[in-house]
Amino acid sequence: MDIIIANESHYKYAQIISDTITESAKVRGTGIAQRSPEYIIKRLQNGNAVIALDGEKFAGFCYIEVWGNKNFVANSGLIVHPDYRKQGLAKQIKKAVFELSKAKFPDAKIFGITTGLAVMKMNYELGYKPVTFSELTDDPEFWKGCQTCKNFDILTRTERNMCLCTGMLYDPEVSKTESKRLNGKAFKRLKRIKENLFLKKKTK
Repeated sequence: MDIIIANESHYKYAQIISDTITESAKVRGTGIAQRSPEYIIKRLQNGNAVIALDGEKFAGFCYIEVWGNKNFVANSGLIVHPDYRKQGLAKQIKKAVFELSKAKFPDAKIFGITTGLAVMKMNYELGYKPVTFSELTDDPEFWKGCQTCKNFDILTRTERNMCLCTGMLYDPEVSKTESKRLNGKAFKRLKRIKENLFLKKKTK
């Protein structure tokens, strides 16, 4: 299985990606924004997507959307073909597109909205935190993408404050702060261990 950055050579998969997203929405019976083949092709043009291939066979996909003058990016359209589900592929794709997002947009906040518990768990493991919709991008074009979701009326009734989806956000600045704090704790722990070992040797 190869998970690679998608490009123009993968246009031929646009239809099956679109169909897989649509069929997934029907099977799950939950809100999921539909994406046309033309929409998918645009995401393949700029290196802002990853695709999973088993030889020449389509297995999975996810893409990056850029919002708010590159202050926010979203990892969207995560999908795995039915033939490859329950094999941990979604998690691998999610990690790949997350790393691509950080590499291409290191200062951007990465966010997503989802109703899926499995995706929430994956996001949490990558460092995302649950947030209110007000902490996500206010770019109206992003929220237009929810129009094909069957729960869009809830979003509009609440003036875009809430829906059945959960908003999750990865903030690189917060991540750096937490990393420094954890590294500081690790250093202190290592220092204590070395000091204890030194004292033991000294008393022998």
